[in-house]
Amino acid sequence: CCPGSGLSREPRSRAVEQVHLRCTEGSLEWMYPARALRVVLEPNLSSAQHTTVCIKPASDFQGANIYVERAGQLHLVLSEAEGARPHHVSCFSAHRPQRVALFLQASPQRDISRRTASFQYELLSNQSTAGPDFKKMALVEAMCRPCDNVELLMAICSSDFVVKGSIQNVSHDSENHMSQVDVRVQRVYRQKNRIFQQDEGSGEWRGPIRTLLQCKVKKGGGDFLFTGNEHFGEAWLGCAPRFKDFMFVYRAARERGANPCEFELN
Repeated sequence: CCPGSGLSREPRSRAVEQVHLRCTEGSLEWMYPARALRVVLEPNLSSAQHTTVCIKPASDFQGANIYVERAGQLHLVLSEAEGARPHHVSCFSAHRPQRVALFLQASPQRDISRRTASFQYELLSNQSTAGPDFKKMALVEAMCRPCDNVELLMAICSSDFVVKGSIQNVSHDSENHMSQVDVRVQRVYRQKNRIFQQDEGSGEWRGPIRTLLQCKVKKGGGDFLFTGNEHFGEAWLGCAPRFKDFMFVYRAARERGANPCEFELN
């Protein structure tokens, strides 16, 4: 996290303050935004072929517009008005993965005392993603098609979360092009953060998983193996086979010695 204040420089100074962030994900909090702030993302991604940068503003984002620098030009990524929308995520391709420069331009305001331009960012290496801009959270992990056996076996090894459970409810958010799957969890095999938690009252483990609205997820009976990755503290769906189908695939692969990692069956 990188906190900072627009009041940290002399009031008459015209210099643009600059910060360098070395991590592939993090957050920035610009309190009392004034004039401009240049944010340079310089992670160690020298091997990345294609990199997507995603920005999620805080729910109280105010006081600035965010631009990306390209060939000396500024292109609007996130306006102050868009920042006020819940769950809004803006994604765009990085032309130079090793160095991405964002430019925060403070909005002219008489009173900046209660304004904070705060956002989270992630840099994603997407080998199969193409196109100049990604305005929505169209992440590679949120695939609508079923995973094949190879993708499924890799998913249990590399996903941020792997849980066995059933679908409790599915809700759709057309404005933000997302669906949410509420999962009743029987077993947590892995999770990066505490998205799936135990309810104090019932003792049941539960958690929400997001996916794209275009995937048209529906509530179905039975047990599933949910896998996927986390973005901005939220779980995004990857492969989600029925548990019995996963067991068949995994056992067959293990007998051939083709399983890329060990998975607890019991």
